[in-house]
Amino acid sequence: MKIKVCGLKFPENIKAVAALGPDYMGFIFYAASPRFVDELTPETLNQIPSTIIKTAVFVNESIENVGQLIEKIGFEAVQLHGDESPEFCGHFKGKVTVLKAFGINEDFDFAKLNDYTCKVDFFLFDAKTPIHGGSGKTFDWKILDNYKLDIPFFLSGGLSLENLEEIKNIGHPQFYGIDLNSRFETQPGLKDIDKLERAFDITKQSSYK
Repeated sequence: MKIKVCGLKFPENIKAVAALGPDYMGFIFYAASPRFVDELTPETLNQIPSTIIKTAVFVNESIENVGQLIEKIGFEAVQLHGDESPEFCGHFKGKVTVLKAFGINEDFDFAKLNDYTCKVDFFLFDAKTPIHGGSGKTFDWKILDNYKLDIPFFLSGGLSLENLEEIKNIGHPQFYGIDLNSRFETQPGLKDIDKLERAFDITKQSSYK
């Protein structure tokens, strides 16, 4: 089970999270988010161990701006959290790891993902809200049984110390990783290291199917 910690913002906190050894760390380049990182530098990213995949998160950004930030700061993955088309995602596939996020509710039609086959490396399933992630809300994980593609996915949306044990009951063969964000903060963008340590322990100790 891979662990992604998303919504990092402050340099010293970034170092502290990196020391825990997550598999992915996410940085949000969406100005409407309270976790927007407007001053992230290549130097800050370079202090993160090479074993951690540095991920830039975008919402309906232009191909040009996404490409420029990948080059400028040195990201190894992008998470596209808006209405990006399969063609948009495919533009970056092979250059960096591509995660395409979708907001999920009981009416979600997984058939819409078919066109993204071969265009993305992973899906990320979040709770459907108007704010493109970071809501702290969960969705009914039983809906994941309707997902039939072979592309692995991350689970996001309201994951917390209170429900991490329940995740081990998700037996989907493509369940690849979890995305930890708002329920592990003392304020937007500032992660609670103690809570994350406990989450890492729970994840390592649990017998995921």
